[in-house]
Amino acid sequence: MEENLKNNANERTLNFLEEIIENDLSSGKHQSIITRFPPEPNGYLHIGHAKSICLNFGLAQKYGGKTNLRFDDTNPVKEDTEYVDSIKQDINWLGFQWAEERYASDYFDQLYEWAIELIKKGLAYVDDQTQEEIRVGRGTVSQPGTNSPYRDRSVEENLKLFQEMKEGKYKEGEKVLRAKIDMSHPNMLFRDPLMYRIIHASHHRTGDKWCIYPMYDYAHGQCDSIENITHSICTLEFDVHRPLYDWFIDKLEIFPSHQYEFARLNLTYTVMSKRKLLELVRNNYVSGWDDPRMPTICGIRRRGYTPESIRLFAEKVGVAKRDNVIDLSLLEWCLREDLNKRANRYMTVLNPVKLVITNWEDGKVEYFDAPLNPENPDGPKRKVAFTKELYIEREDFMEDAPKKYFRLKPDGEVRLKYSYIIKCEEVIKDEDGNVIEIRCTYDPTSKPGAGPWRSVKGTIHWVSIEHSKEIEVRVFDRLFTEPYMGSIPEGEDYKNYLNPNSLEVKTGYAEEDLLKDSFEIGVQFERTGYFAKDPDSTPEKLVVNKTTGLKDSFKL
Repeated sequence: MEENLKNNANERTLNFLEEIIENDLSSGKHQSIITRFPPEPNGYLHIGHAKSICLNFGLAQKYGGKTNLRFDDTNPVKEDTEYVDSIKQDINWLGFQWAEERYASDYFDQLYEWAIELIKKGLAYVDDQTQEEIRVGRGTVSQPGTNSPYRDRSVEENLKLFQEMKEGKYKEGEKVLRAKIDMSHPNMLFRDPLMYRIIHASHHRTGDKWCIYPMYDYAHGQCDSIENITHSICTLEFDVHRPLYDWFIDKLEIFPSHQYEFARLNLTYTVMSKRKLLELVRNNYVSGWDDPRMPTICGIRRRGYTPESIRLFAEKVGVAKRDNVIDLSLLEWCLREDLNKRANRYMTVLNPVKLVITNWEDGKVEYFDAPLNPENPDGPKRKVAFTKELYIEREDFMEDAPKKYFRLKPDGEVRLKYSYIIKCEEVIKDEDGNVIEIRCTYDPTSKPGAGPWRSVKGTIHWVSIEHSKEIEVRVFDRLFTEPYMGSIPEGEDYKNYLNPNSLEVKTGYAEEDLLKDSFEIGVQFERTGYFAKDPDSTPEKLVVNKTTGLKDSFKL
């Protein structure tokens, strides 16, 4: 697996979609390709959508084609311009630009005319049955359905009733338009599927012009056809819908768009259901759609992920025909691959204990040069102030240390990164026995570059108390305790697996230059992890989110 991950993209074999496209282009079936990304604007996009975005736009880019953004806005009750705007922002952030911005509602007139055509061909009828009657009448997988008592209405009566549905003469649920196919078909979707239902609600684009709205299975293929989409790429659960997709196109004799399916993304320690994500937001289990613990694109963006890391993740996950679960640590690995090369480094102490250099002159300040990024040793430097009183991480001191403990301990020596070697001489405790101060001496001859180098086994980070700035640090863990949320037993509430410790807020102390950073991308807190500036930050207070740690738990 390690070899596969590190292979250059140009050296890998073609995935099955690339093979199909190359065959279609070489055979002359298509002169160029057109793909589309068709989200329903009823929620915020998540990491699974990011994979689909990268796939649809990436294929078009690779083969010199184009990608349309088309909003599947056929349900006015659930859709909103807020979601439209967020979706466009997410796609742009990922680094893609669509050729045409389209909406299913752009085609409502054409879809209505095609429905009229199917009625005239005797392939559609108006049904007065209730939703429950229709459900029961469809039968089961092992039992054929039964024809609706309204199935044999005349073409003239169906045209009249459908027109009256459009004019708003009927209540919601009173009538529907169904395709007339085969009530005993082994594919349940062919058992006279619904084409239109009545919804008396204002649409975010068409207002009150329509009170009948097309169903997904009727609208989707026709919208693809109108746009001359050559490769309509969907996730695997839509494979059973493909024959119906083809049936409508065939009966209407329109451009033969074709659907192809790939495995959807399932990620450990999270859920991808829009319904469940909406429930988490509405019931305040998280702070909003952009909560950094959420798998939404706006959430992972706020947490500090880069578009480059998401695109790399989509590439590494690849395109498969079978559903599988991807380890969240692969996503974190992709971020480290990106940020390690580009992120500025700073020292920040998140669990401080005071350290005093007893043989350092009071009031003296010495500055050490430190690289902003050691991956670029000749690049810009930062100045780090060294003074008598410092903070170090409490975890970097142990009073009763085991033999192979190489951080600070009584009578032990460590190097303070970029600066001197110190030796622990005394430990001060409060009345409860807690360490509140560590007193050390420094070795003046151990200054880097000032003489023979003396090695010690431990190096720890630090900040000057006088020259550090207080910051708020939000440390995130997995949102759920169960890695495979899809394996939760039927009927059990997924919220029972919410991690009560998924957010910890700390007060940290950072070297001064951190506050001067532009935070165009995340930064690395040395020996701790990668962090990003949160929008809650103010000029008076920096708030940062921990994106991921430095330790790579992904097993290559």
